[in-house]
Amino acid sequence: MTSDYVSFRNVQKSYDGDTLVVKNFSLDISKGEFLTMLGPSGSGKTTCLMMLAGFETPTSGEIRLDGQMINKMAPHKRGIGMVFQNYALFPHMTIAENLAYPLTVRKMPKAEIEQRVNTSLDMVEMRDKKNRTPGQLSGGQKQRIALARALIFEPKLVLMDEPLGALDKNLREQMQYEIKRLHERLGITAVYVTHDQTEALTMSDRIAVFDDGIVQQVASPSVLYEEPATAFVANFIGENNAFAGRLGRLANGKRQIEMPNSFIQTEHDSAGQEGSPVVLSVRPERIMLAPGEDVENRFTARVKELIYHGDHIRACVRVFDQSDVVLKLINSPGLRVPTLGEQVTIGWRASDCRALV
Repeated sequence: MTSDYVSFRNVQKSYDGDTLVVKNFSLDISKGEFLTMLGPSGSGKTTCLMMLAGFETPTSGEIRLDGQMINKMAPHKRGIGMVFQNYALFPHMTIAENLAYPLTVRKMPKAEIEQRVNTSLDMVEMRDKKNRTPGQLSGGQKQRIALARALIFEPKLVLMDEPLGALDKNLREQMQYEIKRLHERLGITAVYVTHDQTEALTMSDRIAVFDDGIVQQVASPSVLYEEPATAFVANFIGENNAFAGRLGRLANGKRQIEMPNSFIQTEHDSAGQEGSPVVLSVRPERIMLAPGEDVENRFTARVKELIYHGDHIRACVRVFDQSDVVLKLINSPGLRVPTLGEQVTIGWRASDCRALV
């Protein structure tokens, strides 16, 4: 795989000539990679996708596709497929006609168009629906057709902008796996935009996390979750417990994080001067109930809330007389579930928490 099939270099975008919605964005995307741009609304992710598609022009910087600069290239000349949330299917056309349309405007021979339409419908298992109109299809079926249409002219790159946002939870999860399997089978390069962290973790080879026009971190799903670079990434990716503190002394490979009435030990801390403010991050599933004596961080807590989730029980406890901490207790044989108001001991290892800025 080449390392720079898609390349953003110092790209910035302003709509009013004053406020930057994308700030100094640089990123390389490999051929065959599934890259997700993830972030809250207004963070700049969709603007980056629209600049790559050609519907927006960078204020400064360069965008290259397979080595060619495309800043001012017309969208239809970029060889890019697009899938949108609203499907963008023509309601008066049959499914076969919808798929044939982008090939017809490219003046392909009729025999080749028919062959490609059938191949694309087979790819998404929808050939039996070819003579129906979009109004006769379910949301999931429409999204499959939209995906098939984006792939029918064998584009260099497929861009997907919140394509599953209109689907219900079960169908959305099913489509996530279908898109991922299709990507792996065809070896296409895909750039996907979403604000849904679970969707990003499920589908992506790498994720670029956006906040306020700036990419906070680009990494694989496991690295983003286990090794967040900033407090924003830790809080945005998955559930997280965060405590405000200050960097304390370093001893035996462990850093003390000074809290108002206590301290926490960590083996992972961001660069900073002793005394500088940090956010201590620890995932709910890493916190133990009744931890062993070898666990470095142990605290007395009182149970505030218990919620049954089937495979786990979500417990909220109060520590330091001021902070709420969430634990996930795996629902396995022999689990002793505490009662509301019960005083318990919780803890986590120094290796399971991170001090971030």
